[in-house]
Amino acid sequence: VQLQASGGGLVQAGGSLRLSCALSGIAPSAYAIGWFRQAPGKEREGISCISMGGNIHYADSVKGRFAIPRDNARNTGYLQMKSLEPEDTATYYCAATVSGAYYSPGYACAEEGRMDYWGKGTLVTVSS
Repeated sequence: VQLQASGGGLVQAGGSLRLSCALSGIAPSAYAIGWFRQAPGKEREGISCISMGGNIHYADSVKGRFAIPRDNARNTGYLQMKSLEPEDTATYYCAATVSGAYYSPGYACAEEGRMDYWGKGTLVTVSS
């Protein structure tokens, strides 16, 4: 199983960005997807997860600004980010779990160890 995250870059505060996570080697829709981020000097945190059934969790820090659609036909997940703030600057990681596909998305996001597969991070920098 491989996950390929892309779409990071430099954006001004208030701007938008969309990250993509392409999955391969895994049956379409047979997994939950999570997006995690690690800011400089901080621990990695789960910010949004979507279960196989489509239930979604957002961390309070991104609620109302981020969305996590998934395209099962393309085996791809997305993190749509708007109203970006300098505090959103971080390396963003997508992850997937098959064993926890039906986890509550809040439960899945709470502990990175609940994810089975990880992609390499993509850096998002928000300038003020």
